[in-house]
Amino acid sequence: MRVLLTGHQGYLGTVMAPVLAAAGHEVVGLDAGLFADCVLGPAPADPPGERVDLRDITAAHVAGVDAVIHLAALSNDPLGSLAPDLTYDINHHASVRLARLARDAGVRRFLYASTCSVYGAAGGDDLVAEDAPLRPVTPYAESKVRVEDDLHALADDDFTPVYMRNATAFGHSPRLRADIVLNNLVGHALLSGEVLVLSDGTPWRPLVHAADIARAFTAALTAPREAVHDRAFNIGSEINNVTVAEIAAQVAEAVPGSKVNITGENGADPRSYRVDFSRFRTAIPGFDCEWTVKDGALELAGAYRKHKLTREDFEARFTRLAVLRAASDAGAVDDTLRWRR
Repeated sequence: MRVLLTGHQGYLGTVMAPVLAAAGHEVVGLDAGLFADCVLGPAPADPPGERVDLRDITAAHVAGVDAVIHLAALSNDPLGSLAPDLTYDINHHASVRLARLARDAGVRRFLYASTCSVYGAAGGDDLVAEDAPLRPVTPYAESKVRVEDDLHALADDDFTPVYMRNATAFGHSPRLRADIVLNNLVGHALLSGEVLVLSDGTPWRPLVHAADIARAFTAALTAPREAVHDRAFNIGSEINNVTVAEIAAQVAEAVPGSKVNITGENGADPRSYRVDFSRFRTAIPGFDCEWTVKDGALELAGAYRKHKLTREDFEARFTRLAVLRAASDAGAVDDTLRWRR
């Protein structure tokens, strides 16, 4: 297929593009480029692409495309809470507009990167499946719910949207993010000797490696239409349903000499849920995630050491909110996060 990959210069897109290419697909990218320089180690070899804001995509960008994999978004909860109007403008309205343009251009499959955080404060001991009530507690998660609803209204015999509800990502990417839980804790352990947890450590988190997300999207791209049409799928593995305290313990093992410090100063996090991932395995026989949290912690520690991660880069260059604030302070982007001409 000729696949349009939005967010190809992001944390997940940088991992996904070569996986798609290795499966035989022709990948073209679209990215605003806000995080293109967040590189740890050698610069990645990006697919052919264009720098364009998601809000400015036109019909020409989807012409001749067989499928769209839509990753681009303002991609974490602090960012969404800082600028909720921008989050809805980019994550919701621009995403639905892209889907309409794609459908009108004859694109047959639209894989949407949603999130397990749509379940919010699920509570209880049961695993959360795709038909559970959606209780988003942040503008970021709310924007994902709204897009799923609007894509459902666009689905027809010729246009197949698929809602890929990824667990919290982890793992090394050439374009690093340090503001997601496992990546952050490993970096903090290496740089300070402390695995610092500001919550009380009790919330449950479902985690999934970036490479497993890439494999799942690649599988969904060519799955039989009847298996995936207009369906939501949790992407991850039950083995990686872990508490924050358990994540911290795995990090301490991966970084010898580091000590776990659960301060509890931020109190109990309302986002707590364990997830059932069996629907995707049923739809895609033979698929399962390959990476455990322990494996990911060891991989990250090795990559951080190899590429000589510094505290300055960890806190500024690989943290989304810090990158955008720096670009704004420097006058490189305006108050709508568009590049200044």
